[in-house]
Amino acid sequence: MRQKRLLDLFCGAGGAAMGYYLAGFEIVGVDIKPQPHYPFEFYQADALEFVVEHGAEFDVIHASPPCQAYSQCTPVPYRARHPDLIAVVRVLLEETGKPFVIENVPGARRLLREPVMLCGTMFNLPLWRHRYFEIWPRLSTPIQLRCNHTTLPVLVSGTTRRKVGGRFEYSIAEKREAMQIPWMTTRELDQAIPPAYTEWIGKQILKELENELGLSPL
Repeated sequence: MRQKRLLDLFCGAGGAAMGYYLAGFEIVGVDIKPQPHYPFEFYQADALEFVVEHGAEFDVIHASPPCQAYSQCTPVPYRARHPDLIAVVRVLLEETGKPFVIENVPGARRLLREPVMLCGTMFNLPLWRHRYFEIWPRLSTPIQLRCNHTTLPVLVSGTTRRKVGGRFEYSIAEKREAMQIPWMTTRELDQAIPPAYTEWIGKQILKELENELGLSPL
């Protein structure tokens, strides 16, 4: 069987991409900024233009639009200065006719359709990094993963002035270990998704595609 190809839009340094790769996909990443540490085939391009021109060539599309407009780390007065792309991205993804995933931070939850929330603790990672995923067509298998916030997490972003466990910051080695991402810089880790999240999503999508279950429509 031919390996499924996944288009990774707004790809950053490749945390989401690595998860999909581990799930079994061939990956192509697109970002408007150079991504020298991206571990797969990469194109520096506008993600919206690229998906219009090439989206239909892929089996599945993942998009992580910029999160600054929705993030708690962005001061409220400055959020309007950042692009709000979720609705635009969804329209373009729907036009491809391909299964897709839109990912973003908790502040974007209301803009996503019936999103799945994933947390590091669901995968035995020392992270409380909640991320929301709109998956279309919707998965037919019920989500049975649960958070476990009984121990303190490793804080990966916004930690330089926050005292944690008697220290002001975790080291980059600790952050990489917590995220299971050994190749990124501190700045790249701040924006990344732990690969465990998208490995789980990717396996669910592949199972659906291989079984030709045809997930429920919008």
